[in-house]
Amino acid sequence: MKKIIFVLPVFLTSFSLMSQTLKEIVSKTDNENFDAAAINFRTLITLEPNKGENYFFFGENYFNKGDIDSANYFYLKGLEFNATCPLNYVGIGKVLLVKNNLEEAQAQFFKGKTLAANKNAEFLRRNAEAWLVTNNKNTDEAIVLINAAIKMEPKTSENYIILGDALLEKNPANGSEPIKSYNKATELNPKSAKGRLRIGKLFQRGRNYPLAIEKYKEAIALEPTFAPAYRELAEVYSLYAKHASAIENWKKYLELNNNDDARYRFMSALYSNKQYQDAITEYEALKKQGYKSLFLERLAGYSYYEIGNKNDADAYNKGLKALDSFFDQAGNGFKYLHNDYKYKGLLLCRLGKDTLGILELEKALAIDSIKNLETFSELASVFMKMKSYDKAIISFNRKIQINDKAISANDYFALGKAHFFSGINIQKESNDLKEVLIKKKKPADSPEIKLKESSAVTFFVNADSAFSRLTQISPSWPIGYFWRGRANSYLDPKNEKWLAKPHYEKLLGLIKPEERKGSYKSNVIEALEYFGDYYVNVKDKIKADENWTAIKELDPTNEKAKFYFAPLKTKGKN
Repeated sequence: MKKIIFVLPVFLTSFSLMSQTLKEIVSKTDNENFDAAAINFRTLITLEPNKGENYFFFGENYFNKGDIDSANYFYLKGLEFNATCPLNYVGIGKVLLVKNNLEEAQAQFFKGKTLAANKNAEFLRRNAEAWLVTNNKNTDEAIVLINAAIKMEPKTSENYIILGDALLEKNPANGSEPIKSYNKATELNPKSAKGRLRIGKLFQRGRNYPLAIEKYKEAIALEPTFAPAYRELAEVYSLYAKHASAIENWKKYLELNNNDDARYRFMSALYSNKQYQDAITEYEALKKQGYKSLFLERLAGYSYYEIGNKNDADAYNKGLKALDSFFDQAGNGFKYLHNDYKYKGLLLCRLGKDTLGILELEKALAIDSIKNLETFSELASVFMKMKSYDKAIISFNRKIQINDKAISANDYFALGKAHFFSGINIQKESNDLKEVLIKKKKPADSPEIKLKESSAVTFFVNADSAFSRLTQISPSWPIGYFWRGRANSYLDPKNEKWLAKPHYEKLLGLIKPEERKGSYKSNVIEALEYFGDYYVNVKDKIKADENWTAIKELDPTNEKAKFYFAPLKTKGKN
């Protein structure tokens, strides 16, 4: 009984696969269902081992998947079993183009052309396509080849899709000619989901997202199992900032193509949509499946950084481990991105390895600083954490020099604090030096002290300037006025001009009564203390009492308020 149960499925499977024609299997490749297509191809070449085109399209399945070595293996196998099949010469030539061996690629194309003898339209189509799908493109040659195929088979819709691709590649700024070709393809084959997809991509390229979505939906209506349409629809929804719809379509794509490569692309989409925890979930599942890719580790490193200190206490360590794996796999000759070094630098900094992290952030900026100005802010943030305020100021100034309009409210806030604390540090140095001189009974107004005091004033002025810009960008944020008040209080240490007064007034005017006991409590108390002193100075007891009472209500332990209401008693305690 067990033997019958075992044999029956094998018989049914073989019968089913025998019924799969080459065209049907190729459609699975077009549908990006690479694993299912590979299973069918293996059976097909077992049943028809001498048909060269079977090996070519099996190779194409791997080429489209991104597995160039496996693709090359089957192109070569095709020639081993049938040396007269011109298609496999196209495949080998295409692999050589990927490897930048242009001269040998052309030699392989010529061998195929000789065998095709101007009688094989499929050879012309695939040769034209080969000149469009690698970094070594030749759009003019592709157009010549595909026009020859059109002349041979004018009613084949695939010809016009390839012609449209070639025209668009030749002149990306002009979509009018490509769309004519794509429309011709859909005219010849009204059920062509691939034709609708190309038109949608053309609209997407022109940022006409509504029309792109319309065409992708038309493709799905024609062929509900056409997975690439769901993928493109997901991507255009991402560009359109409709993230829920994007993920919904990715899930539909996975229902049709639930394999490791598809799940990796889904992980990439989750990362792009800032769904970092979900991206990590996909990453960990793929790792359990044994899926290996340096790009997988890259995205994991990025995503672990983004969820750090949120859902995973060890996320920064995991992120650094993933990025280290990425760098190890990629090697020295790899063309790294700005973000590769940036995220590694940030991960190192989060793990307390600031010096190493700074080196990586500088590497990131060396690759591209103009398009990634935010990295200057991140670098400055590291210096602020290290209390290297001078270096933080330099980082912000580097950003300002490239584009002074790119400075955000948070940048001005941090820049203002960097100047302020630089002033505080120099002022402390000056005071310490004064104490030493006084103990030695020497004049406390030496040139060195005067220079330090002047330098401190400059920093406080620069701090006030930065906080002023902050209040202009974010006029309703009380903190900007608080720090202007604090900076001005140091510019007027003896309160001769009461420079901080208008800024503290603005602070108190913006904070609602119910917010005073919340996150703004310490800021409010500092401002009220300032006004308490001010009203004492101008001999307005009613206002002075009002401010010191407000302080006492917010903080019953406030020593300054205690002293105001009971100066002798408080002094006696001390």
